[in-house]
Amino acid sequence: MRSVRLAALLAAVVALPLTSVAAQADPPPAPVFQGGEAQPVFSPTDVVRDNLWVDAPVDSDFDGQDDKVHVEVVRPKATLQGMKVPVVYQASPYYAGGNDIANHNVDVELYAPGQNRPAAGPRVAASAVGPNAALITWRYEQYFVSRGFAVVYGESLGSGQSTGCPTTGDVNETIGARSVVDWLNGRASASDPAGAPVTASWSTGKTGMMGVSYNGTLPNAVASTGVQGLETIVPIAAISSWYDYYRNDGATVAAGGFQGEDADVLAEYVYTRSDRAICRPVIDKLAVDQDRVTGDYSPFWDVRNYRDDVSKVHASVLAVHGLNDWNVKTSQVAEWYELLKAHGVEHKIWLHQAGHADPYSLRRDVWLSTLNKWMSHYLYGLDNGIQLEPKSTVQREDLSWVDEAEWPAPGTADATVYPWPGGKAKGTLDLRNPLPGRPTIERLADDSSKKIEQLADLASSGNRLSYSTTAAKKPVRLSGTAKVDLSISFDRPAANITGVLLDRAPDGTSHVITRGWTDPQNRTDPAVTKAIEPGKSYNVEVELMPKDYILATGHKLEFLLASSDHDYTLRPKPGAGLAIDLTKTSITLPIVGGKTGLRAAF
Repeated sequence: MRSVRLAALLAAVVALPLTSVAAQADPPPAPVFQGGEAQPVFSPTDVVRDNLWVDAPVDSDFDGQDDKVHVEVVRPKATLQGMKVPVVYQASPYYAGGNDIANHNVDVELYAPGQNRPAAGPRVAASAVGPNAALITWRYEQYFVSRGFAVVYGESLGSGQSTGCPTTGDVNETIGARSVVDWLNGRASASDPAGAPVTASWSTGKTGMMGVSYNGTLPNAVASTGVQGLETIVPIAAISSWYDYYRNDGATVAAGGFQGEDADVLAEYVYTRSDRAICRPVIDKLAVDQDRVTGDYSPFWDVRNYRDDVSKVHASVLAVHGLNDWNVKTSQVAEWYELLKAHGVEHKIWLHQAGHADPYSLRRDVWLSTLNKWMSHYLYGLDNGIQLEPKSTVQREDLSWVDEAEWPAPGTADATVYPWPGGKAKGTLDLRNPLPGRPTIERLADDSSKKIEQLADLASSGNRLSYSTTAAKKPVRLSGTAKVDLSISFDRPAANITGVLLDRAPDGTSHVITRGWTDPQNRTDPAVTKAIEPGKSYNVEVELMPKDYILATGHKLEFLLASSDHDYTLRPKPGAGLAIDLTKTSITLPIVGGKTGLRAAF
């Protein structure tokens, strides 16, 4: 009886149309989503790995051939069964490590028009450079692969197994990184180690770029080209303008912890391709064109300014930055974020209390949930509402997390305070009135051997000027960018200017909230050096690095003015004199609650 039924069943199957048989075939595997997040349903270790080179339409080493970008792909085995997946892509110059390099000497005199250029002096040995010299296994690989994403690694031009030359943020570097997105979308060719063509037939083409520091800067760069297929980027501790990484308003300013590094030094560090000679002329040209002498903004820096091309950005942006990052400073994310908002780019910002770091180790559960929802929405098209959540997540000083509608915080407005005299000791900051009457001059003499933190804790010093509020009666929040307007003169034709905001605790200890620098020769334009006439007064503005900071009850807010900043600026011999007119000097603060909120606190 069973055999008769089986025969009848087989006959019925044979009689079915071919389309019906095909319809009953097992569908390819698919990702699983729960709570708006992709779930870990694929093996993170039993994966497919592809090794290939993508052709980039640029010849940065001038060998007459297009450069090749070395790429490694890690994808779920389900892609062998017809499943198509989106990509999380990290481009980096660091996969092959770095070279021993020497930084520029910063104990040099400052340039003044009409004078001989200062001697550069001997270079200083350095074992590592910024933005991020650490080479670690990417902690996100297994996380994403197990959830149905492919992870793609691309070596920057001139590094590792890629050809071409490193040029620290130049257009060719962007083209190299972009070519991988083109390959994932069928617009660029690639080959395997045997030279056979390779396509990304397993990919949906939808790509998200992500990384920390230099690896986060490349997503900004590629997004600024408007390349199709790049749906989102997650730049963490990332640069948006290389000029502002190595300069500040005409001043040569270091990345925190890497005094003397510059574009040529970083290129030298990541130049790890096997041909050690072919890029030598390219890097030597970087050393000249970057211009450490005048510090002026120039075409060299303009092509490395991704803010100029923000109008081309269509990829959504989840921008992440440490509020205490003095390597890639907060101006990099703040200015980029403001432009993204102004151009209608879908955006969100995460600001945390660490320095130059990934938030993974700070609040892993919340961070990974946000990241998962972000990638699931923009790469898989999941309608999980992440784009409707508050745009700003800020970690407070007590390490709690606060979601807000936007950043800077809603309700923030400028509040201006005015320094009153204190001489070598400490003056006051008046919350209402500028110093009246005739010009009141206070003076300081530069001493680049002393750190700002040392100067801040001296009861009296001729090397800085200092002004303080009374103790706060309730917390005061700064959210955004503070600036200082100085009426200032100099006794020499060249000098640094450094402005600092400090938090003075009840026990007398101090903490730097933020700082900023300028070259007064660039007082009208970062691209133009204008001579300083000793003894003549000039109006000079100093923008401090953007910040989100709560001054606690009982603490005082202080402003400190110095000339050189030992840890950041060039360090000329001591002695340059600066004099400010207090009647024409003010500090403008971004206060939540504005003038009313500030005055109510003191």
